[in-house]
Amino acid sequence: MKFEYTGRHVDVSPAIRRHVEDHFKKLDHIFNDSTLSTHVIIDVEKNRQIGEIIVNWRDYTLTAKDTNADMYMALTRAMAKIETQALKLKKKIIDRKQSARSASRIAPQPDGHLEATPRPPRIIPARRYAVKPMTPEEAALRLSDQTDQFLLFRDAVTRRLAVLYRRKDGNYGLIEP
Repeated sequence: MKFEYTGRHVDVSPAIRRHVEDHFKKLDHIFNDSTLSTHVIIDVEKNRQIGEIIVNWRDYTLTAKDTNADMYMALTRAMAKIETQALKLKKKIIDRKQSARSASRIAPQPDGHLEATPRPPRIIPARRYAVKPMTPEEAALRLSDQTDQFLLFRDAVTRRLAVLYRRKDGNYGLIEP
């Protein structure tokens, strides 16, 4: 842990330094790595003692500020605020790690029975059809001579496109727009 002190209108005494560092030793279980840097700002305005603590931990910045008639009390209350922020942040980090699914739960263990996902259906271009005007009866005669399952034609009466298809029961179905 690295501490930096700034005194505004007051000198930072060794007793205040010791007070802050002793309190942060109690919080060592929260900040369990050495990347912690703390900046303590002490300010005196008339009879108000202001203690401000800025903690840089990992990629996060925790700040707390408190005003009291006693400097030690102001710093203690600011450190309590830092402690609650750190506990909340650490809980958030732990929850994020625990809620993430591990790769072993997402991907199955290879036991030789892996199934490939089916490919999406492809559109294969077929031959071009000549759309000729004819009646549905003429289209049925022509479809009976071919091996195709459907026939696209232009209705001679309505001049609209229509589809005649072979049904499973042997009859023909007519689709008109």
